[in-house]
Amino acid sequence: MKTIRLVAWAGVAVAGLALLALLALAPGRFGVSQPPFAATVGGPFRLVSQDGAVVTDKTLAGKPFAIFFGFTNCPDVCPTSMLELSETMKELGSDADRMRFLFVSVDHEHDTGRHLKEYLSNFDTRITGLTGTAAEIAAAARAYRVYYEKVKTKEGYTYNHTATIYMMDSKGRLAGTIAYQEDAKSRLAKLRRLADM
Repeated sequence: MKTIRLVAWAGVAVAGLALLALLALAPGRFGVSQPPFAATVGGPFRLVSQDGAVVTDKTLAGKPFAIFFGFTNCPDVCPTSMLELSETMKELGSDADRMRFLFVSVDHEHDTGRHLKEYLSNFDTRITGLTGTAAEIAAAARAYRVYYEKVKTKEGYTYNHTATIYMMDSKGRLAGTIAYQEDAKSRLAKLRRLADM
């Protein structure tokens, strides 16, 4: 089982690195033009926040945002990503208030609004948790080209999932990505640029 999980995580890492390579090789939003695949990331979705508010692609329009897909029982990738994001948000100062930060749970069975609120209380309070039905979460994941898979374990289950933060501009277009455990200076520079988009 451990070997299977390692192989699965290696696949996720390779996919993330491939996406980053494409971003690096193509002139990006931070250069001359968008990467050619940028139009395929993002799109219509409907989810519910930890406070019960409906959140859609339309309610996000007009403000750039960073979006991450994970689950509250994630043992390492999710808490590490949210902690690093929180640290970067603090460094951003008032620039962070010009953006939105979203944590989408892929675990509709466990991650209710209450669970999301409790989990996210450990991080920056400006991170909004989103959940929905299995179909709504699947639709959002498809829109953002996010991979996730439920895996049975001796203790119950876990999820293998994409470990990338997607940065979207104020028009809902892909502006770039932040990789798992990316350098702190790089994260800060990318999010500062996103604030102006």
